[in-house]
Amino acid sequence: MSRQLAPLTLASAITAYLYPPLFLVFKDYFLWFFAATMFALGIVLQPEEARDAMRKPGRIALGVATQFTIMPLLGFVAASLAVAQGVSPVLALGFIIVGCAPGAMASNVITYLAGGAVAFSIAMTMLATVLSPLLTPLLVEWLGKAFMDIPFWPMMQTILLTVALPLALGMLLRRHLGKWKEQAEAVAPGIAALAIIIICSYAVAANADRISETPCLVIALVILLNGLGYLLGWLTASLFRFDLSHRITLSIEIGMQNAGLGVALALKHFQAETALPGALFAVWCIITAAGMTRILKSRAQAIGGI
Repeated sequence: MSRQLAPLTLASAITAYLYPPLFLVFKDYFLWFFAATMFALGIVLQPEEARDAMRKPGRIALGVATQFTIMPLLGFVAASLAVAQGVSPVLALGFIIVGCAPGAMASNVITYLAGGAVAFSIAMTMLATVLSPLLTPLLVEWLGKAFMDIPFWPMMQTILLTVALPLALGMLLRRHLGKWKEQAEAVAPGIAALAIIIICSYAVAANADRISETPCLVIALVILLNGLGYLLGWLTASLFRFDLSHRITLSIEIGMQNAGLGVALALKHFQAETALPGALFAVWCIITAAGMTRILKSRAQAIGGI
């Protein structure tokens, strides 16, 4: 299912828009679904891959620092442009939340399919996830207070309970799976993909009445935010003199945000409208990332064959 994440997400989002009640039943459970994605990530994270990547901790630190600077600032710029054009601050805040939620299991899958540095991607995801309970609400409060009051501590508590705790439980369970480890690793990505699809689809369903009235500017900013993330990730990796596989990885890690976390935070602590940019971003970035896998992998193979 993880390999079909793009078409399934798009199909589910369209279904949620056309028939919202099908996904509105998940209103009281979306946080549990997001926790499931992090639990699944804990199952598949292999300590040996992380140790291999940690041989160059400076590279990981640069990557994560880039994640927590480029996209939050781009999200703030997008929100500012939206408000300047008459978009409500409640909706515009969604851009900031998306920009401040880096690291996602989907990026690990996309990196693998694109021929990137998987261990580097996993290490970045691990570090960004560990830092997110503090940095994500801190950045949202810092950048978002220009538009409205931000509940820092409740957001931090939500991330601890839905990110850090299930991730730790997944990693702990992995150590005791024994002969069932391979089966669990095979099933976990599918569970995470299904949870992401349900979260995004619920956000679309909750905003079905608003989507038809969504300003074209909001959609354009979602596309621009995603595209600039890929581009600036690639340029930053080039500036750091990363090799090709690590450039591919950083581009994907920057351009693909943990929109599922952004949507979950928006739905939990703000209005459903705030989750709209995150829902649109989640669907769009998964589609573009799926397309990028073919382009980047073809380019990597072409260069490798020279």
